[in-house]
Amino acid sequence: TMTSPDLLRNRIALALSEIFVVSEVPQLEEYPLALANYYDMLLDNAFGNFRDLLYDVTMHPAMGVYLTHVNNPKANPATNQFPDENYAREVMQLFSIGLYELHPDGSHKLDSLNNPIPTYDNTDIENLARFFTGLSYGDAFLFFGEPLSELSFTVPMKMFNTYHEPGDKYLPDSTLVPAQQPVNGMHDINAALDWLYHHPN
Repeated sequence: TMTSPDLLRNRIALALSEIFVVSEVPQLEEYPLALANYYDMLLDNAFGNFRDLLYDVTMHPAMGVYLTHVNNPKANPATNQFPDENYAREVMQLFSIGLYELHPDGSHKLDSLNNPIPTYDNTDIENLARFFTGLSYGDAFLFFGEPLSELSFTVPMKMFNTYHEPGDKYLPDSTLVPAQQPVNGMHDINAALDWLYHHPN
């Protein structure tokens, strides 16, 4: 409200909600606490560090449902199943680095033909999708579980390493994130978020 003692925090959270978008449609209509808790998370991060915000957005189950990286398993070529690419695409395009490389003043960097230089391509999306596998609800006992209740949306998702894509992984500038032994999905997610956070854009 206009008389709230934290009006600036609320205005920033509103702005963040228009960038880090989630929606009740189509799957969260029955879980109003999901969006309320997500907005509380944005309020908590309003004056914080962008890296922390990016992590909390990534791990929030409302975002996991909206951009389909909750219960996103590793590849199974035998069944033609590969990691869901929705979050990998949107975390780059909408939430962090954008479509084209930028100068410090926000203008596009250009190649020798005077065309904007893309920050990533479809192969990069496929590679980054491998980083965001293995997450399920924070109160789940098993991977692939449905939310147990509305309270499932009040705790961050958790990693099930058995369902996380193993092996070496590559970031859009060809930076190698070596395979972890044993598989450590949270290491990979943090490596991806660190890369996005430190990108010049």
